[in-house]
Amino acid sequence: MPSTPRTAETAATGAALLEVAGLDTVFATPEGEVRAVNEVSFTVAEGESLGVVGESGSGKTQIFLSIMGLLAANGRASGAARFRGRNMLELDRAALNQVRGNRMAMVFQDPMTSLNPYLTVRRQLTEVLVQHKGMSEGAALAAAIAMLKQVQIPEAERRIEMYPHEFSGGMRQRVMIAMALLCQPEVLIADEPTTALDVTVQAQILELIGELRRASHTAIILITHDLGVVAGLCDRVMVMYAGRTVEEGPVRDIFYSPRHPYTAGLLHSLPRLDETKAERLVAIPGQPPNLQRLPQGCAFQDRCPRCQPLCRSERPMLRQIEPGRTVACHRAES
Repeated sequence: MPSTPRTAETAATGAALLEVAGLDTVFATPEGEVRAVNEVSFTVAEGESLGVVGESGSGKTQIFLSIMGLLAANGRASGAARFRGRNMLELDRAALNQVRGNRMAMVFQDPMTSLNPYLTVRRQLTEVLVQHKGMSEGAALAAAIAMLKQVQIPEAERRIEMYPHEFSGGMRQRVMIAMALLCQPEVLIADEPTTALDVTVQAQILELIGELRRASHTAIILITHDLGVVAGLCDRVMVMYAGRTVEEGPVRDIFYSPRHPYTAGLLHSLPRLDETKAERLVAIPGQPPNLQRLPQGCAFQDRCPRCQPLCRSERPMLRQIEPGRTVACHRAES
């Protein structure tokens, strides 16, 4: 995995595919409401790759489960998430099904729980094309085999008849990517696609996603807890903390000049091949706040080395500090 971000490829200049504005996601629990996502806004253009980074519980995955209409029964989302101008949060189930899995697809972080263990890979792949594209079983089978070959699964004609447990973790993840790409979606959301895979397979999966993006001009949204994973794949990165966006900008700018202390902390905890003995890994102290009892002011205050009285009394708003860069920190310029 690269230790510094790649030179950014030219981002797509087409109209925004996905425009999210003021997204809030709240879960009702016996102990009270949990505000998992708060006032999150961003856009994704055609062919662009956006990395969404943050610790577990920062709200990364819930943003996209909200958009896809896949929240748990006790969750509700408000705001706007416009795909090609249509607010996904206002669509009924039939209209949602025309978009998700077809024009917008999601690869979940654990393929063993996402794939049905009782059905062959053939059944699970062909069903997508039969339902969304109206293909015959024969045509769907041919397309599914071709897609398995595209994601570099050897002996695809034989292995398509196998069950998920007969594949390795890396191969199962490739099957999930193949399933997501069968309908040639305009947006592919990959949620921790390299979790629990060894480093060699991680690199292969990330390279595969990059190749598919270049070949099909699909917009990629990569959800991860590790900034290093987005270094060689993404154009922009959005850093999440306690359900809010704390920084957003081009990957190279974020890596070389982070403006939020949390982003800087994530980078300092990232191993680098070019570090000296004096540059030891530094962990971010403390724990993320309880989303049911967020502190007044900045949610990062108790872990921040630059905290001042204003940080404890007033929550910093996300603001533009230079073209293409936004940050939520009172001391962003200091």
